Amino acid sequence: MGKVEKMRAAWFNEFGPAGSVLEVGEFDKPLPGPGEVLVRLHTSGVNPSDVKKRAGSFPGLLDEGLVIPNSDGAGVIEAIGEGVADRKVGERAWIYQAQFARRFGTAAEYVAIDSSRAPRLSDNASFDVGACLGIPAMTAHRCVFADGDVDGQTILVTGGAGRVGYYAIQWASHAGAQVIATASNEVDAESCTSAGASAVVNHRDERWSQAVLDAAAGQAVDRIIDVEFGVNLATSIEVLRVGGTIATYSSTVVPQPELPFFQMMYKDLTVRFVIVYAMPESAKQLAIADIEKALDNDLLHHRIAAKLPLEKIADSNKLVEQGKIRGSVILQID
Repeated sequence: MGKVEKMRAAWFNEFGPAGSVLEVGEFDKPLPGPGEVLVRLHTSGVNPSDVKKRAGSFPGLLDEGLVIPNSDGAGVIEAIGEGVADRKVGERAWIYQAQFARRFGTAAEYVAIDSSRAPRLSDNASFDVGACLGIPAMTAHRCVFADGDVDGQTILVTGGAGRVGYYAIQWASHAGAQVIATASNEVDAESCTSAGASAVVNHRDERWSQAVLDAAAGQAVDRIIDVEFGVNLATSIEVLRVGGTIATYSSTVVPQPELPFFQMMYKDLTVRFVIVYAMPESAKQLAIADIEKALDNDLLHHRIAAKLPLEKIADSNKLVEQGKIRGSVILQID
């Protein structure tokens, strides 16, 4: 039996604070199995769900052993497993869903993953951009398009300068929607406007609901893409039209919101909860196809807030946990 090759990787084998449980060292380099590709990673994306997993939000995560964190990343295909006929060694790829229902994510020099989870990365996109696409861009795509065509609609995007909100503004505006975004300061407001929002309101104002309606010429909005479901629910009901939809991907401040059932029922509202891992496979493939087209045609702007070396993974987790930065946090692997 030949000697097992090693790679640099980060991992945790217990839950807890980033500085206490995350380790960086040598780990066995994986081999691609049937249907898989082996990707030499250049970057790894650090998202809130990765940080929450490390903190213990999935209690059974460590039942089978240590975990290499992070779902998103980008790199170059180095080897191809049995049965993969449509990929080539040397092809650039972006990675999503690497650490879901499996232990080994992208915080490492290599990842072996099903070829469908390693789509082609456009030559127009850097590896940094590739690490932003899985959770932020795909979540935003699902939020915008899950309930049909948005052309001609008015869409409210709360937290428009955030990881998901920034992409949601772009997807919606490119598809013909009028986008109203919320932001709490001038810098974030400028980011929303540059992404395609026609109006930006301050969600820290007491009556920001009226500002939304004013921006929509007095009409209720068709859909809301919401970063803080529990906090914003009362305002959402107020500004949303009868038959409207709230697509939400987070409720951090109020994790167990109470639903005003009759108010929501009388307006025939739909609430859609969105997470990439649970998206239908068809929705994932639609998002991938649209991301590929957008990257090939330079249609998407990207916000990268911080880039750190793999050895600083604990610091990257702390940045995400603080919740003060806008844009993606990237680990530089190579």
